Amino acid sequence: MSDPLRALRPWESPEVTSWGRLPMNALDRRTGALPLDGDWRFQLLPAPDAPVQGVWSSQPVPGAWTVQGTDDLPQYTNFAMPWGEFPPDSPAANPTGVYEREVDVPAAWAGRRIVLQVGAAGSVLLVHVDGRPVGVSKDSHLAAEFDLSGVVRPGGRAVLRLTVVKWSDASHLEDQDQWWHAGITRPVLLYATDPLRLADVTVRTRCDGTLRVDCQVRDAGGALPAGWYVTGELDGRLLTQDQEFERFKEKDGRVSDFLGEARLGTVVADARPWTAETPALHPLTVRLHRADGSVADTSHHRVGFREVEIRGRDLLLNGERVYIRGVNRHDFHPLTGRTVSYEDMRADLVTLKRFGFNAIRTAHYPNDPSLLDLADELGFYVIDEANIEAHDHAHEIADDPRYLGAFVDRVSRMVLRDKNHPCVIVWSLGNESDYGANHDAAAGWVRRHDPTRPLQYEGAAKLDWADPTVASDIACPMYAPLEDCVAHALSGRQTKPLIQCEYSHAMGNSNGTLADHWEAIESTPGLQGGFIWEFWDHGILQRVNDGRPAGRGGAGLYDHGVTTPGHRWAYGGDFGETIHDGAFVADGVVFPDRTPKPVMFEHREIAAPVRLAYTGGELRVTNHQHFRGLDRLAAEWRLSLADGGTRTAPAELPRVPAGGSAVVPMPFTLPEEGGEAWLTLRVTTADEEAWAPRGTEVCVPQVRLRAASRTVSATATAPGPPVEVDEDGLLVHPLLTAAPVLSLWRTPTDNDELGGMAARWRAWGLDATRRTLLDVRRGNTGVTVIAEYTTLAGAVRHEQVFTRVGGGIRIEETADLPQGLTDVPRVGSVFETVAGLDVLQWYGQGPWESYPDRSTGAPVGHHSLPVDELFTPYLRPQESGGRHGVRRFTLSAPDGTGFTVALDEPRQVSVTRYRDEDLAAAAHHDELVARPGCVVRLDAAHRGLGTASCGPDTSPGHLVRAGTHRWSWTLRPR
Repeated sequence: MSDPLRALRPWESPEVTSWGRLPMNALDRRTGALPLDGDWRFQLLPAPDAPVQGVWSSQPVPGAWTVQGTDDLPQYTNFAMPWGEFPPDSPAANPTGVYEREVDVPAAWAGRRIVLQVGAAGSVLLVHVDGRPVGVSKDSHLAAEFDLSGVVRPGGRAVLRLTVVKWSDASHLEDQDQWWHAGITRPVLLYATDPLRLADVTVRTRCDGTLRVDCQVRDAGGALPAGWYVTGELDGRLLTQDQEFERFKEKDGRVSDFLGEARLGTVVADARPWTAETPALHPLTVRLHRADGSVADTSHHRVGFREVEIRGRDLLLNGERVYIRGVNRHDFHPLTGRTVSYEDMRADLVTLKRFGFNAIRTAHYPNDPSLLDLADELGFYVIDEANIEAHDHAHEIADDPRYLGAFVDRVSRMVLRDKNHPCVIVWSLGNESDYGANHDAAAGWVRRHDPTRPLQYEGAAKLDWADPTVASDIACPMYAPLEDCVAHALSGRQTKPLIQCEYSHAMGNSNGTLADHWEAIESTPGLQGGFIWEFWDHGILQRVNDGRPAGRGGAGLYDHGVTTPGHRWAYGGDFGETIHDGAFVADGVVFPDRTPKPVMFEHREIAAPVRLAYTGGELRVTNHQHFRGLDRLAAEWRLSLADGGTRTAPAELPRVPAGGSAVVPMPFTLPEEGGEAWLTLRVTTADEEAWAPRGTEVCVPQVRLRAASRTVSATATAPGPPVEVDEDGLLVHPLLTAAPVLSLWRTPTDNDELGGMAARWRAWGLDATRRTLLDVRRGNTGVTVIAEYTTLAGAVRHEQVFTRVGGGIRIEETADLPQGLTDVPRVGSVFETVAGLDVLQWYGQGPWESYPDRSTGAPVGHHSLPVDELFTPYLRPQESGGRHGVRRFTLSAPDGTGFTVALDEPRQVSVTRYRDEDLAAAAHHDELVARPGCVVRLDAAHRGLGTASCGPDTSPGHLVRAGTHRWSWTLRPR
């Protein structure tokens, strides 16, 4: 017998968005439902019209078959489709998963309406029960519901078959920057309702405590029975019927035989407003009653009293202009692909909260509904984005009438599902899909259905940030240069809030100039924040021996960003794909195991709720929050003295409101003599928070109380044996296995490679300079060595003066870069040590990695780490492990032997186990072999990181230019 669903061929019919699927609503039917998760019979067909075979395997639901042991493996592309067919076509080789299981329908459900809910399946879902076609759904990131009342028997058993087609016309709308997966990726359940039921509930609030609840009622039998009514209560307080609304229905003819409407309301005088800082939630229960008063249906919600509006060029939350400190987030897990547990989502948000983020853009589709529950509870502002990205064919699809229904369907279903969440403050029409009539149609639907929230779409806003287009209330450009944003805000033409939907691309060792962005945002009216791209490095845990995903069995095989032997983090191309975009999928602020990258500490200090200033001998503390006082925070003073260690003292934070500040007494008396002195306020949570236990570090603002009083170069020479250099003019030292030489190269970061700088540096030959000794001059107190380093842009003259000082050696260096070397990665020294020097202690910025344009989050102090923990394991090996602003450091062995280096001024320093050529030769960290000694780099100047892999490069002030560079340092045995 032919299958009518396959005969319809919905996978190549863009006009068909669904068949037999129930309308979306904002009701949570999980309570009392029959979960259908677990092992299902499974077979993977080569195409959707291939016949089902008699041999079945088993697959867990939810999950993606691409990480569950099948031969259809993950594939990563950024915007290019993984096959060449044009919309709306899909390839003939089209993996299709068939899931099947028996379902025992509870006998207690007799007389009730029975509904199947499939949480997410992509890209096309076909539903059959006992061989009968039930429905079709598209949209890989929203649930689909089907009424099974007429096809299953309570007390009986039914065979449920879910067929998932991987590629379809809909795939052209789901061309997002992520791994391509397929399967049933969210939970499946069966639930029952009374035939008379709540069809939808819409909650609207104001921050003054006004609550309005609109209810829609339907009956499975057709016409609604007479006498039904709706009641509600909030915090145990009964809501009242809106009589004016009832009169309006009668007058306007809104009374229907099949759709009932009711409105409830109240004003809660003592309502606690909802904000990201104060996420107060009030339990709401709505009940539908029959004429005799019995309850036919119940719906539970959590209400947050808040208002969102745009006034002029400001986005306001409860009347306050708030900074949007956001990140873009995918549903991702390194073992299970797009299937993410509640516990994992909570861990995502807890991590973000602890590092100062207050906003999430659900890139580029509605995330799992539990994420919004958690955002309501923990406190996040959410830009809810529809599952629309037609990146490879954006211009054609934006105006294609065949896709009109899909645009409106995807946007409207997102709004219908998520409209009652206070965390959702803005709707987004999707991402990178050009701009066309289909967007305007979807925008029109949203504005009519939900006038309480703004709407945004980057594809419309980028045409002209001041353009009053219907499709975007917010100017939300992507990777706009900072100077352009400031110029626009100062131009007098700005008409909308400017909040970048993506900025500061976090690929590899990146996020340079993040502090510059926020200095401009906080000082320029009209600029209000943005969303870093993105939260996750999307590395999939891969077994090296067979190249396959580790799957669910890989739990425990990674920690702190590092995998166990025999495994690695896979990126594009690692699963044999010929069409892919490499490591561009590894562009998050956390590693695949959620370990924070160093940029997270940078962001934490930039977003610090407490600020510290020291001017004119006055110490001032400022509350930089929007709504809360400082009562939830505790603090401790720390004084770091360059020559005297660290002192601590308890701190009492002033009682100031949000935005307020106060002068506080100096907690320490400085010694009359001494070097630098830095005062740090270590701020922690004072009590248990939903996102952190008591004592969790929140921020560490720091001010300098006194500058350095002397430099290393002033150290007097001392008698002793002459400094020894070999025949090549290279320093001979018992603790060094490779003498200090000039370094102009760094292993390219992802930004260096994709921004084009690395290619220019290689063209100049900076990765393979040839050293030629020009002269060695021996004097009474030291040795001068002059060498030349050949580049294709001209020769670099390098001079080293070695002088014996106080039991050590002072090295004074000069490098003259020709004008052809207009922008180099570094100028400095590199040398290697003997084995056994395994601990680095330093005075400078730390303890985590920092660079010249990403150092705000690394306070000055005394730090110590094992050498093996200094290196940051970015998924593609590259320049990493640097520490900015180092004044001195000591490398030591367990027996206390080693050496100390004192620098003439704060410099960029790195100590790792790898040479540049080691890093450049490796595509993954499992290919790296650590050297027994240390590779030490001391830089007179080091280029900023920028974000040029996708976005602006570093600022001009962080480039390393041609000309003369001087630096000096002293090497002393311990």
